[in-house]
Amino acid sequence: MASSAHMEQTIAASLEFTGVGLHSGAPVTLKLLPAPAGSGVVFRRTDLDNFEIAAIGRNVAKVSYATSLMRQGVLISTTEHLLSALIGLGVDNVIVELDNLELPILDGSALPYVQAVQQAGLRTQRRRRESIRVLRPVEVRDGDKFIGVYPGTGYTINYSIEFPAPVGRQCAIIDLAAETYGTCIAPARTFGYRALEEQMRQMGLIRGASPENIIVLGPKGPENGPLRFDDEYVRHKILDLIGDLALAGHRIEGHVVAERAGHAMHTALVSRLLKDRSAWELVCIPSKAEKPSAKVTEEAPALTVAPTPALAGI
Repeated sequence: MASSAHMEQTIAASLEFTGVGLHSGAPVTLKLLPAPAGSGVVFRRTDLDNFEIAAIGRNVAKVSYATSLMRQGVLISTTEHLLSALIGLGVDNVIVELDNLELPILDGSALPYVQAVQQAGLRTQRRRRESIRVLRPVEVRDGDKFIGVYPGTGYTINYSIEFPAPVGRQCAIIDLAAETYGTCIAPARTFGYRALEEQMRQMGLIRGASPENIIVLGPKGPENGPLRFDDEYVRHKILDLIGDLALAGHRIEGHVVAERAGHAMHTALVSRLLKDRSAWELVCIPSKAEKPSAKVTEEAPALTVAPTPALAGI
């Protein structure tokens, strides 16, 4: 490849965050440490003798209301917001230390991670960044839910959701090559319905949820507004998707289309893509490449399924 290829990056200084896990409610301290080129994102449980779990598809565990990783019985939960921020900012290599099983929910978005990394800065490394270039369509369907990835220049996501009122149907397209992740996607917060709160707590979920870290939806709308965006709900789903697709181990070069997909389908797409070695190749993308259009390529289908309400928005 030409010398103008993007180079890998890590953070320029260590960062620390404290908070509680959204679902466990457990207090946790999380540290981000610079990592060598080629190491990727590696989670380290400091409370379990520094046991390490790489953020890659084969380590995906539970994916109901959050995406978790597991290796040899050791669990790390709710990884998607941090992984999303790292992909959005172009951080290739980092060690993530935490002293409990679940990452802190912070304000329910990826913005605190983005702001901290931007303040610390990035360090360019002596290794060219490889991306997964999609060569042919890979799709996952579950009834009227759908997600697919298609060949194309850049990294474009076209996401549609359908939830009960007050959310309704929302659609959005984001082009990560436009470098607008920090302003357009990172601030979007997770959300959930007041009417489902007790049911979810009885399931052992959202023990750490509060109006400070989740949009609480009542019959008339957000109880703790205002929203950061009119379409904040679908933007948060895009945030989640970016984090889940980061488990492919590399940034994707292609177009993603999703219809009411959710964590389980996001990670199922990662698994199906990685298993079909004929559907992609690793390439170094030139840094001076022409900016791609946010318009979805012709290979991506127009979705006309009849949606049904989902259980909750987390």
